[in-house]
Amino acid sequence: MDDKLSYLQVRTFLSKLANQVIQDKDRLNDLDAACGDGDFGTSMYVAFSNVQKALEESHDGIGALLTSCGLSILSSVGGASGALFGTFFVEAGKQAKGKKEVDLADLAMMFDTSLKKIQTRGAAKVGDKTLVDALEPAVRSLQETERAKSKLAPALGKTATAAELGLESTKNLVGKHGKSRYLGEQTLGHPDPGAYVMALVFRILAETQNV
Repeated sequence: MDDKLSYLQVRTFLSKLANQVIQDKDRLNDLDAACGDGDFGTSMYVAFSNVQKALEESHDGIGALLTSCGLSILSSVGGASGALFGTFFVEAGKQAKGKKEVDLADLAMMFDTSLKKIQTRGAAKVGDKTLVDALEPAVRSLQETERAKSKLAPALGKTATAAELGLESTKNLVGKHGKSRYLGEQTLGHPDPGAYVMALVFRILAETQNV
């Protein structure tokens, strides 16, 4: 098995992710009802329906593909959710510009750039009950496995686990951003919906590596 992700694999990953997020619309709305306005699932449904449309277009490499998907989110969904998830893909796409395949080092760099830009825009850190609680552990896992010269498949498996553990940790946190900060302890016991989607990103990416 090649220790890289091809353009086709990345496209397959994005397609599967979009399908799953769309299927999880009601679940995401339910999660958001405990932590926010209850419309996060609807926003993500619109965002990833547009990602599906972006995937139908022709793209010159992985960078252009990711950037197109990110821009489709930014242009179709307002508020923090659209800005943050759009930024996630756009920034990763910038780092993958012109690439036909990406390896573990590329992925670590791509998603670290996304994390830094998201934190610059939203000022969130681990412990604030946001998507960063799943994203930052995933990025750190990618960096650690890259330094250890790990193979791609086990590295992505560890990354998916790190993101999932980050998601689980949000159940024990009080929201500090968006509407959740006004709900205070009412958000305890409920996972953050943004972290839920971010954990999906890395779980499906790990699964796609085996395609």
